[in-house]
Amino acid sequence: MSTAPIIRMIDNRFSQRAIELILPIQQQEFNIPVTLEDQPDLLDIDTCYHRTGGGFWGAIQGEALVGTIALIAIGHQAGAIRKMFVKKEFRGKEPGIAQHLLECLIAHSRQQGIQDLYLGTVNKLEAAMRFYERNHFKRIPKTDLPSYFPVMPADNVFYHLHLDNEG
Repeated sequence: MSTAPIIRMIDNRFSQRAIELILPIQQQEFNIPVTLEDQPDLLDIDTCYHRTGGGFWGAIQGEALVGTIALIAIGHQAGAIRKMFVKKEFRGKEPGIAQHLLECLIAHSRQQGIQDLYLGTVNKLEAAMRFYERNHFKRIPKTDLPSYFPVMPADNVFYHLHLDNEG
């Protein structure tokens, strides 16, 4: 790897690249039974993420999209984290792509006045769960999610992070 990937906000022009990154990780790498039809947000990033006051970030290496993270602003000074995926060969502490993506999302959340972040994941994604816990997310039961949190059908593990005013 010659240069570090660039993390930046992405939009609908990146929809196809996001689909090509995310679906194989979900379906082939982790055998999660989810399809593109289950995730129409990937076909309209602008409406589903940017227009909510959230965002969609990509890690770009050359022309390739190698990582993503997204935020839906769900009202009540809260946000839902979605689409946290990093291509296998770019994972780990050394490239730090997942960490940089999360830091961009948290900085944006603070700018938007978001104080609470929630996310759902799948118990098969043990490395992802460890990553969130290292970043001070607390595992919570589904019953502790706010009623306005949009639960994805595949998710069976949930996390919450309260953001302080520091940043």
